Amino acid sequence: MARDGSMSEHRKYSGATALPPVIPLFPLAGALLLPNGQLPLNIFEPRYLRMVDDALGGARMIGMIQPTDGKGADAQSALFDVGCVGRITSFMETGDGHYLITLTGIRRFRLMNEADTDTPYRQGQADWAAYDVDAHKDLSGEEIDRDEFLDVMQDYLGAEGLETDWEAAAAAPIDALVASLAMGCPFAPNEKQALLEAQTVADRAECLMVLMEMSGADGAGGDQRLQ
Repeated sequence: MARDGSMSEHRKYSGATALPPVIPLFPLAGALLLPNGQLPLNIFEPRYLRMVDDALGGARMIGMIQPTDGKGADAQSALFDVGCVGRITSFMETGDGHYLITLTGIRRFRLMNEADTDTPYRQGQADWAAYDVDAHKDLSGEEIDRDEFLDVMQDYLGAEGLETDWEAAAAAPIDALVASLAMGCPFAPNEKQALLEAQTVADRAECLMVLMEMSGADGAGGDQRLQ
């Protein structure tokens, strides 16, 4: 660990054999983590402080997954079948006992079942083979019409009153741009889930453009949003 709390080591996980069969689960509505994406989190609940402590003492992995009700997640909340595991790549403890961490997405998983455990946080058995595509370089971004994508993005951000660095956006690799928008835009939890489950970058870009066009068409979302 570096002096500022960041993790100086960055491992590559190219196959399912490098990933644990059971992972801690962090159910959080509206939070989207994608492979190679970075998700900052402010951890303050005791059960999740314990989860981070345990993760730091082990594989440093946490599985992000959404509750199906789109709200908080207690012990009885049903979870979506698909999530994404991330590795803690930065860590800082605040003066009031909170943890500020960053998860770097590694690979999506299908939740097979929850583990019977005595930890205060939930754990689950992960099927890594379900998203074997994440173990290989995704070249489908080459299929995306960049100009069309940027046009839709500009219309959406304008309609939502959101600002961006257009010079940086124009220069960014298309896969990084798609991931940044998918993770950062204020879509509904079920829409975030659709973006997560899209198989490839090209599939995600197509889904993202549909969501942006629908959001721009009706302003607040309303009946045209994904159900």
